Amino acid sequence: MSRRRAGLALSAALATAVLVSAGCGSTGTGSSGGGAGTATPGQGESLAGAPAWCGKKKISLALADGFGANNWQRVTRAEAADEASKCPSVTSFDYSDGQNNTQKGISDIQGFVAKGVDALVVFPHQGKAMLPAIRSAYKAGVVTVPYRVSPEGTAGKDFDVYVDTDFAEAGKLWGDFLVQALPQGGKVLQLGGPAANSQSLAEHDGMMKVLSQHPDIEVIGQEPYEVTDWDPAKTQQVVTAALARYPQIDAIATDFGSALASAFPAFQQAGRKIPIIATEDSNQLACDWADAKAANEEFGLFTVDSQNGMVRLAVQQAVARATGGVVPDSSTYPQAAWENSLTGSPNPVLCDESLPPDAFTSAGQTLTAEQQIAALK
Repeated sequence: MSRRRAGLALSAALATAVLVSAGCGSTGTGSSGGGAGTATPGQGESLAGAPAWCGKKKISLALADGFGANNWQRVTRAEAADEASKCPSVTSFDYSDGQNNTQKGISDIQGFVAKGVDALVVFPHQGKAMLPAIRSAYKAGVVTVPYRVSPEGTAGKDFDVYVDTDFAEAGKLWGDFLVQALPQGGKVLQLGGPAANSQSLAEHDGMMKVLSQHPDIEVIGQEPYEVTDWDPAKTQQVVTAALARYPQIDAIATDFGSALASAFPAFQQAGRKIPIIATEDSNQLACDWADAKAANEEFGLFTVDSQNGMVRLAVQQAVARATGGVVPDSSTYPQAAWENSLTGSPNPVLCDESLPPDAFTSAGQTLTAEQQIAALK
């Protein structure tokens, strides 16, 4: 096991809730629903010396995470805490890990409502199964902002605003790369998160819009994607089973590069080469690519930005609506290519040995190396 591989082991334990700054407790919104009825993008009044989205009203903020044990969620939690710390009106920041358990996630949301938090950001890992709890929080007067995975429902009726991104665009970027990397065609395996989650479905649709124009490229495996729950252990199981089932896998598309990198030993055990990969960025994955290149076993690699910073927009939306700050004009976080081993654009593959293996080089756009290291301890 390499030094980098050993470093990938993910701890399920999370630090205790972060206090952004000491201060008074929750005041509640006192409304019959979240802030959607009065909050207008571009309008509000900011606290002097603070970001525009930070208003004058003191509030408590919480992040309800559907599954907090993996490295993406841990770094994302650090992003959320860092963004909340920019607003002095946020007196406390609490966090919960739903542990990939729907009932636990629902209970966490209910607990925050009972505690009296003023604003709640939610990563609804289980999708629409979380909508009743999200709606209940909104109806109780908590400013409620789900992000990244859609719980379905309607803004202004079930929650204040849904912060989204164009995952279909990420899938399209993967598809474009796969066409370039497989000029003679080939077989592609797609891995996704939980069953029927909006992110993986949209990525699949975007990728297939490209690949459907290239009949020499065949997508294999479970339709629409192999379910991994974004869990490294389950990803290893899925990859091992796929290697046994399919004698030819020329490429893998997946929305969790770190988890796929943890499954690389399965290729060695099966006597198979690592295929072309299209995914989200991962320092482990980039460093494995560098090792493979040094051993003349290079594989094609393309990544999009892992978007840990997306939670910052959700925090801004929630805090602005709860504190009376200026509500951001957009609720959509942009997709962006990050690494391309074939063209080097917008970046070549970036292995940063000063960071832990389970860090994300794209997160360096918003977090310092020290912040990522602390988040991953």
